[in-house]
Amino acid sequence: MRASDAIIKSLEEEKVHMIFGYPGGAILPFYDSLRTSNIEHILVRHEQSAAHSASGYARATGKVGVCTATSGPGATNLITGIATAYMDSIPLVIITGQVDSNFIGKDVFQEADITGATEPFTKHNYLVKNAQDLPKIIKEAFYIASSGRPGPVLIDIPVDIQKEHIKYDYPKSVNIPGYKPTYEGHAGQVKRALQKLKASQKPLICVGGGIICAKASKELKDFAEKAKIPVVHTLMGIGALPSDSPYYVGMVGSHGHSFSNQIVMESDLLMIIGTRVGDRATAGMKLLNEKQNIIHVDIDPAEVGKNIDTTIPIVGDAKNILKQFSNKCTTLQTDAWMEKINQLKETYHKEELDASHVNPKKALNFLSKVVDDEAILAADVGQNQLWAARNFKIKGNRKFFTSGGLGTMGYSLPAAIGAKLAFPEKTVICVVGDGGLQMSLSELGTILENDLNIIILLFNNSRLGMVRELQDIHYESNYFSVTLNKNPDFVKIAEAYGLPGKKVTSQKEFEETIQGALTSKKGYFIECVVDSDFSTL
Repeated sequence: MRASDAIIKSLEEEKVHMIFGYPGGAILPFYDSLRTSNIEHILVRHEQSAAHSASGYARATGKVGVCTATSGPGATNLITGIATAYMDSIPLVIITGQVDSNFIGKDVFQEADITGATEPFTKHNYLVKNAQDLPKIIKEAFYIASSGRPGPVLIDIPVDIQKEHIKYDYPKSVNIPGYKPTYEGHAGQVKRALQKLKASQKPLICVGGGIICAKASKELKDFAEKAKIPVVHTLMGIGALPSDSPYYVGMVGSHGHSFSNQIVMESDLLMIIGTRVGDRATAGMKLLNEKQNIIHVDIDPAEVGKNIDTTIPIVGDAKNILKQFSNKCTTLQTDAWMEKINQLKETYHKEELDASHVNPKKALNFLSKVVDDEAILAADVGQNQLWAARNFKIKGNRKFFTSGGLGTMGYSLPAAIGAKLAFPEKTVICVVGDGGLQMSLSELGTILENDLNIIILLFNNSRLGMVRELQDIHYESNYFSVTLNKNPDFVKIAEAYGLPGKKVTSQKEFEETIQGALTSKKGYFIECVVDSDFSTL
């Protein structure tokens, strides 16, 4: 069997149904085998989008996303997407073509050391030197990408290796010395954590994307309800607990809700689960106090205690640990604590929603009310990301995707494409700013080619709004290179790609347009004109 055929057959063994990619000379044997397979290939318009789309597909389905590109610039164009997935713990397998084995290291045409370049932000990567190893490597790659803390694994395959003939034998199991993820928490540490919890007067759970990766939302809900503990979340933890839960509080961090941050500061015991506790989540450590007991649960031992001092570290899978907590905990007397939290939330909502003028916050709140409970929203990076994170409510089976760790502009449109291809029947909304849209504008071609009914909600303030705010705060409002006054007519561009669109300038127009777009069940482009001085928070 040709090695390229063996690659495809191995992918079929892993139940791969879709690959996002962009062909080139060094990956053509792979494409020639892909051509006659049942795996669908989505031709994106830029390799970076292949990785983002595979990421959106992985987040929507819970499966490993797969993307591919040729050697050299094709492979290096994937890098930002790979790093984005790594930071957010998204399982990807990336297959890149490489120049002929005999030419590696000789700076031949379209050669780049992609395994060296991606080593810091892949869980593992392979440069295939023996074609016979390919089935074993692919089996391992899928296992590594999806087990423990999920993440990207890259397989770089020289073009001559792809052309060889091998004896195909796909392994049934994986044995990787030194790679044994820990799923069960240490019983002694779990017991200590529950003892601390029992003595707590103001306990609080803070969750991140690890809850979603571990599919532990039910276990989180069960534990919070049984023990009566309020829950805050990081940006990546949006959706871990439905926003209509009585124990849901809100988002924490430098761009979180003020009442959530106040509650974090006042809590005497903080249970951190499935989050690396990044600087944005702690607002540069300002949210933590020295008197707090901190219990940190994470499947990645490298993350526990990395950014904050921890009273009780527990390494393990969030789903398993939460089950143990739930089975062994007692109901706490948190009525007074919960009453205070609800009072703070009430005050906030009065302040936030009483605004009479049209703004993105109101627009996203309105969207929350009219969209169905199966919808997927992919937010880009910048002000639009935080407007969406703070105001789009997650309930039912809704999902919220964004680039939380790396903060990659241009993420949301290709991620929305991946999500829509995974679930064509679901409403998929892309929220983006005018800066981010122009980093992935060419993917409107992918939408057109695949007839995808995605609603694109553009908040156009003709600015790099968040950077402008930083210049406001730290550089005495000396604005420089943050103005996008020469933006094109975005609606005309969308229409040129076959997507109907409308520019709206008032709240009434927005509400009428978004309702029409949602009921039409067709793709639509809505450009919402935003005051350039409108703030993020």
